Amino acid sequence: MKTRTTRMKRLALIGMPLAGILAAASPAQAVEVGGVEFGGYFRATPSSDGTEKHRACYGLAGPGLKYRLGNECDNYGELFVSKEMDVGGIQLKGLVMAVASEQIAVDGDGQLDMNQMYLEAKGFGFAPETSFWIGKRFYGRADVHIVDTKFTVLDGLGAGVKDIAAGPGKLAFSYFAEDLDDNVSGNRLNAEFYDLPVNPGGKLRLVATLADGDARNGGKSGGALTLQHNQGNFQGEGGGNSLWLQYAEGGAALDGNFANLVTGDDVKSWRVAESYHWQKGNFGGQALAMYQYDDSKLSGNSHSVSVGGRISYALTDNFKLVSELGHSQKKPDSGDTARLTKFTFAPTLSLGRGFLSRPELRVFVTTAKWNSAAGNVTGLAALDGKTSGTSYGIQLEHWF
Repeated sequence: MKTRTTRMKRLALIGMPLAGILAAASPAQAVEVGGVEFGGYFRATPSSDGTEKHRACYGLAGPGLKYRLGNECDNYGELFVSKEMDVGGIQLKGLVMAVASEQIAVDGDGQLDMNQMYLEAKGFGFAPETSFWIGKRFYGRADVHIVDTKFTVLDGLGAGVKDIAAGPGKLAFSYFAEDLDDNVSGNRLNAEFYDLPVNPGGKLRLVATLADGDARNGGKSGGALTLQHNQGNFQGEGGGNSLWLQYAEGGAALDGNFANLVTGDDVKSWRVAESYHWQKGNFGGQALAMYQYDDSKLSGNSHSVSVGGRISYALTDNFKLVSELGHSQKKPDSGDTARLTKFTFAPTLSLGRGFLSRPELRVFVTTAKWNSAAGNVTGLAALDGKTSGTSYGIQLEHWF
């Protein structure tokens, strides 16, 4: 087994191109060199020893139940390279993306994966504004940053067509044979109707999923439906609001992807989630409220609740005070309600005053409290036999 030093050297070599791009990039913008575009995301949380107790992270199992500021126990990076060209009036775009990751508190090798590799074409005479694609890609994502949760995520290996004009909105259809991590295989069809204006500044998106899982892996057929409303300039304060209403059963997950089913299990789920983000002068932030119900044939039902937010106040062009408070709970059918509350304070250096200005260099202190029932819920990365903890450290986060 390779040592931690060897693994970190490997990740450092992977990160060298990212460092060069960072030096040239402005926040949230890709870099173009010779017609080739580079971009990506990375975060790094230095830790001298993966066994250090102060690098514990706190969260319950499930989407939206772990607030991420000062609460990420990994080093992670994405780097993509894309090229656009015109061939006989057809616009082609090819993209490949490599992803490197390492869990800080786990003794083992870091991972290097190819998460995207696809070709997209647009400009055909019969449908000049419609795009056709095939390959492995991120697709149909809609996330809430503070909990690192994608409430819709259609990623995988497949093919599709998008931006089909349909009255006031647009249509998209896609087929996937695998999810992004190759954990589930089968057949999945996604249909979307989106960019449908329903009120001033508000647009509606509908996502339907039909999935037929691989029976050898316990997959079952199933379906899912998402209704997503995006509101710009929410209440006249700038920023925006997103609301999701979702239902899924069988081989389809709430996020529109394949469900990760236990052999012989059958799950019915529904979820409502709302996220608001804003930037008013020097004051910015994002908040989340979520409720999810899961009914499993094997393990019974459970109720999940998450409420929290992150705020950012810029004292200067390059210095912000950032804090985050989140409460999560999960009630299984046969058991006590697991509860966890986490708070982080992080003085931050940044290239801009905005909540989403990146890169950010943070010094943070995180404290969390949970009840004894939370210690029995898989996913709580805290010390056994305790009901509170504190971690501290430094972190860099950047996207471009």
